[in-house]
Amino acid sequence: MKGLSGAKLLVVHPSSNKSPGGAGSPGAALASRRRVCAAVLLACFACVSLATTLLSAARDPGAAASGASGRAAAAFAVPAGGSGSAAAGAAAGEGLPGYVFDALVQYSSAGGNSTASMPGADVRAIAAVLKRRAPCNLLVFGLGGETPLWRALNHGGRTVFLDENQYYVSHLEGRHPGLEAYDVAYTTTVREFPDLLDAARAARAAECRPVQNLLFSDCRLAINDLPNQLYDVSWDVILVDGPRGYTASSPGRMSAIFTAGVLARTRAGEGVTTDVLVHDYEREVERACSREFLCEENRVAETSTRSLAHFVVRGGSAVRRDAFCSGAGAAAAAH
Repeated sequence: MKGLSGAKLLVVHPSSNKSPGGAGSPGAALASRRRVCAAVLLACFACVSLATTLLSAARDPGAAASGASGRAAAAFAVPAGGSGSAAAGAAAGEGLPGYVFDALVQYSSAGGNSTASMPGADVRAIAAVLKRRAPCNLLVFGLGGETPLWRALNHGGRTVFLDENQYYVSHLEGRHPGLEAYDVAYTTTVREFPDLLDAARAARAAECRPVQNLLFSDCRLAINDLPNQLYDVSWDVILVDGPRGYTASSPGRMSAIFTAGVLARTRAGEGVTTDVLVHDYEREVERACSREFLCEENRVAETSTRSLAHFVVRGGSAVRRDAFCSGAGAAAAAH
């Protein structure tokens, strides 16, 4: 028998007495079906989630970028009370790389660019201010050929556009998803300019004062029908390139310039400044209102051109509340 002590074979005979829970029982079959159903449901849920994500991306290509900007905002936000261009209200994040910024400006200011609506020198002057302040809170009066450029140069900040044409606002919002723009109902015209200026001078210590809550202002030059939250934003840069002012019946830019001057002076915080840029400065209304409400003493000659004026207007508690300009500045504006 020792010869059989090598390899051994073990044979297992199936039992004829199967337990109720065995593989062939109805309970096992039911459990198997449940597992299959659960797997199918999970697969369907995954497919629906994927389809929803793809559909959302197709409808709003900027959504993913917006999410990334939001995350960048948290990483690069400036603490309250600190200096810097990213003030309260801005989705302040990391700005464009320098070479991308410069390339956009170079292309947009090129003489052969048919989409441009302002001289290349003015584009470069505005871009120089944005390069110093961005990402920041940027308010632009007027929509036009440079709208995508201003929005791109302020990447990581908040850019808001105001225009008198609600249909043009809707049109550009459709072409540029994520664009923040609002229509403004201007109640003044260019032909009223002399009377409006005289009235504002007479009421500069009352309803047309330089520091006030524009939302409740009774001054005819004050724009007080914007979304309420815009009056709480601390604007770092304001560009006045609208509304139209080419004819006597056009709205003119008296209200836009006055409102820009008040927004800049009403900013809270010590030492805060707002860069205010006025395009078409060679025209009478733009030049006279800028001198009256932004003041020659605040004008920066180095970044101004014949058709673009650059002002740096101070805010905070030290701002005069009874006059826009100093004595010398007020006399220059009157002339």
